[in-house]
Amino acid sequence: MRIHKMKRSFLGVALVLIPFVADAGGPYQFYLITPCRVIDTRRPTGPTGGPSLTAGATRGFPVTGQCGVPTTAQQVFLNVTMVGPTQTGYVNVWPYNTTEPYVSTISGSAGVSAIANGTLVTLTADPNFNISVGYRSVTGGGTTDFFADITGYLQ
Repeated sequence: MRIHKMKRSFLGVALVLIPFVADAGGPYQFYLITPCRVIDTRRPTGPTGGPSLTAGATRGFPVTGQCGVPTTAQQVFLNVTMVGPTQTGYVNVWPYNTTEPYVSTISGSAGVSAIANGTLVTLTADPNFNISVGYRSVTGGGTTDFFADITGYLQ
């Protein structure tokens, strides 16, 4: 008898799903590519390499023209990894020269060797700086290494 009552009350609940549409200028075609490391701050100093990210600072990185991503790409799918943060904090990835989002792309604790997450990022038209990456720590100090692998793009 008790199961029957639970079943009846469950059936009385209606779930309504409202579609959410984010307009990013599409429709776009998706292009899958072999994963390719486009950014790695552990590499020698350069546009897609070192130095490590410093807490509170933001760096711009180029994405188009690398790893088979054409300059006409509008968005990229990235697997981002935070490596060896010295302080607990988070990394944000967002379109270059736009407002930083309030939601982190990836969070990590001090002493964790590596933590990864996937993200879709809209690209800006500047081929020298398509995306911004920033490290924010709880204490306001510290560094972390960061790398990003592209797995696909939209154009």
